[in-house]
Parts: sequence; structure tokens; C-alpha cells
Amino acid sequence: MSTLQLQSLTKSFGDASVIKGVDLDVAHGQFVVFVGPSGCGKSTLLRMIAGLETASTGRILIDNAVVNDVSAAQRGCAMVFQSYALYPHMSVYDNMAFGLENAGMAKAAVREKVTGAATLLRLTELLDRKPTQLSGGQRQRVAIGRAIVREPKLFLFDEPLSNLDAELRVSMRAELRDLHARLGSTMIYVTHDQVEAMTLADKIVVLRAGKIEQIGTPKELYERPVNTFVAGFIGSPRMNFIPRSALQAMPALASQLSVATSQVGIRPEHLHVLAAGEAGNGLPLTIAQAEYMGATSLLQGTLADGTKIEVMQQHAVPVTRGDVVTLVIDSTKLHSFDANEQRI
Repeated sequence: MSTLQLQSLTKSFGDASVIKGVDLDVAHGQFVVFVGPSGCGKSTLLRMIAGLETASTGRILIDNAVVNDVSAAQRGCAMVFQSYALYPHMSVYDNMAFGLENAGMAKAAVREKVTGAATLLRLTELLDRKPTQLSGGQRQRVAIGRAIVREPKLFLFDEPLSNLDAELRVSMRAELRDLHARLGSTMIYVTHDQVEAMTLADKIVVLRAGKIEQIGTPKELYERPVNTFVAGFIGSPRMNFIPRSALQAMPALASQLSVATSQVGIRPEHLHVLAAGEAGNGLPLTIAQAEYMGATSLLQGTLADGTKIEVMQQHAVPVTRGDVVTLVIDSTKLHSFDANEQRI
């Protein structure tokens, strides 16, 4: 069983407080993703778990044992970085075997572990190649294989796909999900890409300025964000936010809102615009841009008060820049937030 607990964890660099009291429980076999904007502390938190940074206060427990004073080499963690950090003069086999051989493991045992990891990652045909002969995705698989052969308690990933192109990122996400299913290991993954977080995670930890804003499954964060930060960060395109005052033209909808509601949030797919001649109540929306994407269209526009709105349409309504259309809101999908940007 490989579990992780963070208890009241803090980290400061001089007078700068980077991690501000983080509490987290990770169960055995979970795939947990730390997500948040640049500078939120997610990579620092991962490095503290790995033992590459020391905690200022608080405790880190791996398998219920406090590891604050345990060296990185002894914590049983394997880290995969954004850069592949492969030895260019070594073959794929030697790159994966190097750490085990350095630790004095017998050659037969090393070969068994490396060939097993190569089979798992579909690298068997590439074991004799040098890193320069590999694609970016293949190099990242070698870096992951180097971690697998160590049989760690925890796999730690620090934005491992950010150097890959868009197509490779999608395929590597699928490979990581498949790898996790086959290994059943506990994995902690850092990314600033919320789509990556949504597609990979069993549990997402949303961070902002060194604090946890919300922890939950992708579905929980998408459907019940605790505040406007999480609501706006999770989901692509991002959630729309409309001031209460802009809804006065729709009294039936406005009357449903709590008196504490300062603004409402609604996702682009829960809005639609009416075609010419189509009857319905809504708000006037001035179209600024229309992006046809095949199965869907993304409309961007502004309300009368200047609020920017994005609408994701399954069936494209023919519009051009400058058109004024009627925006219809699905009142059952509204998220209400108070003046402090907290969910009501």
C-alpha cells in the first residue's frame, strides 16, 4: 500500500511564503493531479514530497511514516521531469538500467526489470537506439521507464508532457491513463493544463497562491466549483460570469436567485442563441466573433453592459460580426456566487 499524507505543510523562501498550510490525503492507487496557474506552488509541493525541497513546517507521511528527515533517495519516490534528462551517449536500455546498476543490482535482475518495463511501454524495438534517434514521445516513455524499473512507492510527474506537440500530448495522456490502470500505482502529477487534469485524474487538487482551493473528482469540480476561481479555471472554454444586474431583463430567472447572489456563472454549452424568427426570452448579445469547429461553433459576444460571453453551439446559427442575437440561458445550469466570489 502506497499512501501519502500532507499535514499543515508550509514552505517559505526567506520572507516569501510559497506553500501556506496544505492538508491532503492520497489513497493507494490514486492518480492525483495538482493543477493551478503558474506560481501557485504546485511544483514546489511536488518537490517537497520528493525530498528535493525541505518543508518549513508540517509533516509529510508516506505509508504512514513521517519522511521529513528522510533523504530523497530513501523516500521511495520516482520523479519524471518536464525535460527528459536522458544520457545522450547511452542506449535506451542503458538509460533505463543505469540507476539499478549504480545501486549494485545483479545484471540478470536489471535485464529482467528493464525488459519488463520496455514491454509495458512498447519500447522493446528501441532498446538499442540512442535518445537522438527517438521522437519526443518515445523519449518521454524512456524517462517513464527509468522510473518504473525502480518500482517506487510513488510516481511523481512534473509537467512531463509540456515539451510535446498537441497531437503527442493527447496520445501520451492516453498512454499514461493506460499505464496507471496496468500498474495500479499511486501517482501525483503536476500540470497547469486543466484539460490534462480533467482527463487524467481520479482526484484533482486546485491550487492558488500556495493554498488548496478545492479537492474533488473532475466531475465534482466541473459541476460544483466552490468559488469563481475554480469555476473559471476548470472547463474549456471557461465559465461565463454574469453580474446579477445584467439579468434584470429576465425577471423570471432573476427571481430564482438568492438575495446574496452577486453574480452567476454558466458554462458556454449551457447557453444558446436563437435563429432569426425563433421565439424565446433572453438577453441581447452582440456578436464579436464566430468560430466554426465542425461539430460545434464557438460564438463570442458582449451583453449590453459590456459583459463578455462565450457560447458553444452544437448546431451553428448563421451569424456574423456585429449581429445582435437573443441569448437564452438554461436556468437549471446556473451557478450562484456571492460578493466574496464563494458558491451559494
